[in-house]
Amino acid sequence: MIFNKIQFRVRYAETDQMSFAYHGNYVQYYEMGRIEWLRKLDISYKKMEEAGVMLPVISLNINYIKPAKYDDLLTLKTTLINNPLVKIKFEFEIHNENNELLNTANVTLAFMDSITRKPVRAPKYLLEKIQQNTI
Repeated sequence: MIFNKIQFRVRYAETDQMSFAYHGNYVQYYEMGRIEWLRKLDISYKKMEEAGVMLPVISLNINYIKPAKYDDLLTLKTTLINNPLVKIKFEFEIHNENNELLNTANVTLAFMDSITRKPVRAPKYLLEKIQQNTI
């Protein structure tokens, strides 16, 4: 399936007393990965929301393997793992600059109408972009 990679450094404010990236920050890292994954397809998450489609997280599973530390350069790989209908699923891998696997996760989000708060199908333009990029 379609994947994207981004790199970023662990900032001091994201660490705990042990200088490890605080476990709660990984959720924000995955969000960065999803937004950049969409951007790679030339889709703006902001515009999707403005058009009335929201993507709340409905499931998240995280596996902490090794800690990321302050100032580590991390590579986050975000991979689409299903053809979305009403739900879209991603897998994540985070490696450090020595290419050691630090963290894996998967997340499921649901497409939701921002007014009715009811599930809706994935936008047609998103499905078209996915189709164009998997050929």
